[in-house]
Amino acid sequence: MSAGSTAPAIELSGAALAYGDRTLWTGLDLTVAPGEFLAVLGPNGSGKTSLLKMLLGQVPLSAGTARIAGSPVRTGNPAVGYIPQQKTMDEGLPLRGRDLVGLGVDGHRWGTGFRGRRARRAIVDDAIAEVGAQSYANAPVGALSGGEQQRLRVAQALVGDPTVLLCDEPLLSLDLANQHRVSDLIHRRRLRHDTAVLFVTHEINPILPLVDRVLYLVDGRFRIGTAAEVMTSEVLSELYRTEVEVLHVRGRLVVVGTGDAIDALGGAGELSTDCAHHEDHE
Repeated sequence: MSAGSTAPAIELSGAALAYGDRTLWTGLDLTVAPGEFLAVLGPNGSGKTSLLKMLLGQVPLSAGTARIAGSPVRTGNPAVGYIPQQKTMDEGLPLRGRDLVGLGVDGHRWGTGFRGRRARRAIVDDAIAEVGAQSYANAPVGALSGGEQQRLRVAQALVGDPTVLLCDEPLLSLDLANQHRVSDLIHRRRLRHDTAVLFVTHEINPILPLVDRVLYLVDGRFRIGTAAEVMTSEVLSELYRTEVEVLHVRGRLVVVGTGDAIDALGGAGELSTDCAHHEDHE
């Protein structure tokens, strides 16, 4: 983290988010420093994706304030990069890899009417090189593997040189090798450029060595701290209001409990046959 940075990358004060009479979370005070890696965990419907949408300026807070790099949250903020949940792209889609990355230039930092083609190409090329996607940058995105597509989505999020990188389940549907590749790309970015990372995920194990702190959301309650402080049987049992056990198995965290208690980490089915892993449909 940068000692010279003056404003927090993200700052929430008394933040609350509600839809009608349903409150996702309230009283959330959170300061994320430049270069910090924060994992956002919790079961389906706990408000993880909604937190990202709020920081993108798409959903207003019900109470409190939110600031990014010292300025109020707003849509189209060039200080924010966003990696959405992975969706399968049609094989017939007439879009090359570099075209996908270029959408991050046109629609985010420079505006749709940007005419400096040489400068634009250089920005796109630099982002593609940063994620190591040069060999398939000119291939149709529909013909690429899930891991290759996700590398390009990371590049798309980086073309504006963001201060904050918001990641919504970026490892979803990727095999273990590609989970580590994508995680390492994001990790290297934050180390080299002091980019703060909010990483929404159901599976903390691929990023566990990279995480500085965890924000855990459950049914309007939350806990913030290091993984060692939050990922304990006592803390998760308190959050879920049911008995939850956190096991350490071959360097991995495995949560054993009932219902969505397992959903926070996934993979617990290795030890418990009643465990289920679901996609986030917030």
